[in-house]
Amino acid sequence: MRTQVAIVGAGPSGLILGQLLAKAGIDNVILEAQTPEYVLGRIRAGVLEQVAVDLLDEAGVGARMHAEGLPHGGFTLLLDGVRHRIDLAGLTGGREVMVYGQTELTRDLMQARAAAGLTTVYEAKAVSVHGFDGTQPRLRYTKDGITQELACDFIAGCDGFHGVCRASVPTGAIRNFERAYPIGWLGLLSDTPPVADELIYARHERGFALCSMRSKTRSRYYLQCALTEKVEQWSDQRFWDELRLRLDPQAAEALVTGPSLEKSIAPLRSFVAEPMRFGRLFLAGDAAHIVPPTGAKGLNLAASDVRYLSRALIEFYAGSAAGIDSYSERCLRRVWKAERFSWWMTTLLHNFPDADPFDQRVRQAELDYVVHSVAGRTTLAENYVGLPFDDD
Repeated sequence: MRTQVAIVGAGPSGLILGQLLAKAGIDNVILEAQTPEYVLGRIRAGVLEQVAVDLLDEAGVGARMHAEGLPHGGFTLLLDGVRHRIDLAGLTGGREVMVYGQTELTRDLMQARAAAGLTTVYEAKAVSVHGFDGTQPRLRYTKDGITQELACDFIAGCDGFHGVCRASVPTGAIRNFERAYPIGWLGLLSDTPPVADELIYARHERGFALCSMRSKTRSRYYLQCALTEKVEQWSDQRFWDELRLRLDPQAAEALVTGPSLEKSIAPLRSFVAEPMRFGRLFLAGDAAHIVPPTGAKGLNLAASDVRYLSRALIEFYAGSAAGIDSYSERCLRRVWKAERFSWWMTTLLHNFPDADPFDQRVRQAELDYVVHSVAGRTTLAENYVGLPFDDD
């Protein structure tokens, strides 16, 4: 089998890239190690920057998002029981974010790809990438016990942090930057109405908490926890009780509880791999970078990578290699700004076991400046809704 662009990974970044390329008349095949059901079962982000919203519209899959998604013009910082609203729209000239669950976004993309008759090979096992340092890259994989080969012009590695694409790059050709945080997030998903119309980010002496949502009837809550904690130690009742303790009386009173649909603990990590291009292999999304979830940047960064990559490949087939040559540099400028913002929000809002009294006072002073200064609130709002592209 042969295609122009082979995409490894059927998560949002791979699926969006496939749609954008197909709309431009560029043939592509997606290889995915898991089943469609497994892909849809991943519980992930739900806050989309305007960047991601625009890209989904460009890919032709934004209709249900606009019909069912929840535009948010602000969010609340709850600092030691005191509320401070960050007016995103007012501080950024009307820009907002969209709350729309990644599961639903992925479903829309999968359905659009199937309707267009585009090829996705699910349960492609033992994928390996070859020849990307030359002009004839190819992938080998096993499907139903039979080894197959896919020849292509380019390989897009959209296969996540543990994927094969980054792992296939020679050690001397790549540099990794990483910070592991000594804390985790315990998340709970429930079919209950959200505690508020907008997200609440809570800093509390007992630890950080986040009140988020996926829809008007489905909520997602998070609690800062130690990495030594086990999900089995947290009954639903214990989770709800602890969440109430970290909220103010208004939110605690409004909280509607119910059985969990899913509970999990995720460690917090910052990670960047440089560069993001190796000959005819490109990394995008979690394959190239990870951010702690505090700033809601993971999916949005993946969307910005795909925006750059789709345009670069379209330019290449129109006769110019300028886009693919600048892909890594342009992505990384945006990646590092998002990494900085996510690190900043994480350090400001969480309690760290190794923080001394000086660190604590500095963080309190920083938060006091942010919420009581127009410049501070504007910096937070501009980064949260998404910085402009360098070609805007």
